[in-house]
Amino acid sequence: MADDRFFTRAGPFPLRQLAEIAEADLHDPSRADMLIEDVAPLDAADGRQVSFLDNRKYVKALSNTAAGAVVLSAADAEMAPETAACLVSRAPYRSFALISQAFYPKPAVTAAVHPSAVIAASAEVAASAQIDAGVVLGEGVVIGEACQIAPNTVIGQGVTVGRETRIGPNVSLECCDIGKRVQIHAGARIGTRGFGFAMDPRGHVELPQTGRVLIGDDVEIGANTTIDRGMGPDTVIGDGCKIDNLVQIGHNVKLGNNCVLAGQTGIAGSAEFEDFVICAAKVGVAGHLTIGAGTRVAAMSGITKSVPAGSTLAGVPAGDHKEWLRKNVLLNRMVKNRG
Repeated sequence: MADDRFFTRAGPFPLRQLAEIAEADLHDPSRADMLIEDVAPLDAADGRQVSFLDNRKYVKALSNTAAGAVVLSAADAEMAPETAACLVSRAPYRSFALISQAFYPKPAVTAAVHPSAVIAASAEVAASAQIDAGVVLGEGVVIGEACQIAPNTVIGQGVTVGRETRIGPNVSLECCDIGKRVQIHAGARIGTRGFGFAMDPRGHVELPQTGRVLIGDDVEIGANTTIDRGMGPDTVIGDGCKIDNLVQIGHNVKLGNNCVLAGQTGIAGSAEFEDFVICAAKVGVAGHLTIGAGTRVAAMSGITKSVPAGSTLAGVPAGDHKEWLRKNVLLNRMVKNRG
């Protein structure tokens, strides 16, 4: 159960309502009025809680669970204990996420401006926005309806922030436009100067970075992530992208819609990702490459050339995942035989 010092739980909810929220079917309609009070893992849930199964590795935990209800696929429903009501879904993990959002909604935004905030005369702040202590808003900044700007965040001249966006503490924004319903976590730096200069034996010459960062709708940006503004063209983050903590995105990079970047991924300047590219942790991508739609990249891979849509990559330099596995098996055999 979540610590109530930090999280406020809603509910309880009857199973019929949870089924609707989860876009799932209640296997036994006679349990529709059963009240559920919280979410929990299979091995920790009790009769007042709902859990889920999305990975067959946990089938044993399903058979032993004391959960009052379980979200699962139709194929797995027969393995659930009789004590558990089944919420049958074609996407159990997604359904469980929707249920979890119902129990633990984001805290409400309180329309207020803290007296210690410093707001330029030409800034526009919606009446429904929450501006916390120590926030600085520069000239021409626009903050949309129901936004929350957490303490000590600095938003530079001309930046626009779309409605229902939440920006964490100690964030800095410059030369950027932020879409609607965006989440930016603590310490992120967006719109900082791109890494651009002319290398010369007489001394490196700084090249002005005159582009912007354009962030789409429903994007999440993790703590201490940095996104550089473009050199002339813009750096673009498409709708629905999920970017983890400690990610570096260079100038002129373009991410399509719904890309996922795990922690410590680094993307060099002018690389372009098409839609739904997924990078696991510590992936490195060289500059000026195109990564095709739906490509998946294993952790700690290094991409040195453009790849077509639907690729699955691993290794340094990154290549086809299955081929990389075969190479590793062969290498291990060679090493073993030499011993």
